[in-house]
Amino acid sequence: MLRNCRVQLGIDQPALIRFGEWAGALLHGELGTSLSRERPVTEVIAPQLRNTILLAVLAALVAIPVSIVLGILAAVRRGSTFDLGVSAFFLVAMTLPEFVIATVLIFIFAISLQWLPAITVVPTGAPILEMLPNVVLPVAVLSLVMVAHTMQVVRTRVIETMQSGFIEASRLRGLSFQRVLLGHVLPSALPPALNVIALSLASLLGGVIVIERVFNYPGLGTLTLQAIHDRDMPLVQGVVVIFTLTYIGLGLIADLISTLLDPRIARRSEQ
Repeated sequence: MLRNCRVQLGIDQPALIRFGEWAGALLHGELGTSLSRERPVTEVIAPQLRNTILLAVLAALVAIPVSIVLGILAAVRRGSTFDLGVSAFFLVAMTLPEFVIATVLIFIFAISLQWLPAITVVPTGAPILEMLPNVVLPVAVLSLVMVAHTMQVVRTRVIETMQSGFIEASRLRGLSFQRVLLGHVLPSALPPALNVIALSLASLLGGVIVIERVFNYPGLGTLTLQAIHDRDMPLVQGVVVIFTLTYIGLGLIADLISTLLDPRIARRSEQ
């Protein structure tokens, strides 16, 4: 019976042959069959992936503009109470684990104020509009962590750019501060910030595992923990492939956008 089980699962073959078959199927978009659910991995992952993408996209839509605006304001008002207060707040947020921030927000907004649900109670395949009230707190946690990393990079880059010679020359030519800021400082500060944003988005994939568990959110993070508990290796491998491709893809997109915004990067790479 044990031998038949090994043959059925394909683990009677050498590791290299099994890996070759798995990699060949991956090229055709096939991730195997879930052992615990007895369904194709792609079918199991699809609804959970949609929910995680919704979480990540909303967090990015909130965090990216907020981090850029706060970074610019903190740099322009360098040394002010606003700069020190914002920097200190997000420095603390950067050092705290995600589950600690999530617990604090649950206590404030779900238990004390009772404005938002503490956990997600809608099914996995619920419509997006029905999911929205349940993603507010998870999005707030993920956005806070992303802003904490990105804002400091934008602030530092804006300060360095404003102290450069061509900015002083532009001001001497009579250009307004707003025009110099938007036309020269911001384009110089965006490329490194985009790389940090891309890495922060990729790191969300690690954060969502914790956050989704805390809020009982039906996404890839929750599915990953369930697959590990069930020892469902094909499902674990499928989720890891999704995470890896997303991380690599975000890095390539950030490099491409940085090159388009700053042609000097492309010239340096050609030399």
